[in-house]
Amino acid sequence: MSISSTLDGCLRSKGCLYEVIRHPHTHTSTETARAAHVPGDRLAKTLLLEDKLGYVAAVLPSTYHLHLAELQKESGRLDLTLADESELREVFRDCDAGAVPPVGMAYGMPTYIDSSLMAHGDVYFEAGDHENVVHMDMDQFMALMRDAKPAHFAYRMQGILF
Repeated sequence: MSISSTLDGCLRSKGCLYEVIRHPHTHTSTETARAAHVPGDRLAKTLLLEDKLGYVAAVLPSTYHLHLAELQKESGRLDLTLADESELREVFRDCDAGAVPPVGMAYGMPTYIDSSLMAHGDVYFEAGDHENVVHMDMDQFMALMRDAKPAHFAYRMQGILF
């Protein structure tokens, strides 16, 4: 697959500069970081949440955990819960399950990006399959994510050093 069609359209429409890095097939963000030789705190992972109003995407470093109460507070949506995998497949139809790019806005949902992800000069993220990541300078990423809301809703996992 390489890049999901929605992500490709989003990158093209914003004129973003990026590179695609191929890596061996992986199943988790930890495996992806290792296989692609990417620092885990610069690999963005995307989580899908839902409530009665619909879906929300949360983008955070792969070495961080979601602090759900903080995201609920930041978003004003106090009933948010993690969506299940079948919903993930339904919403991100052009992506493999678990390989969701951070452009939730392009899928019609509010998107929140944890501020810790913006502490670096560049970022990596899933391209839509389990064998490719997109690499961008932070300026390009912030242009891509212009409609996302920055917030603080994640914390570093203990014992993760890569």
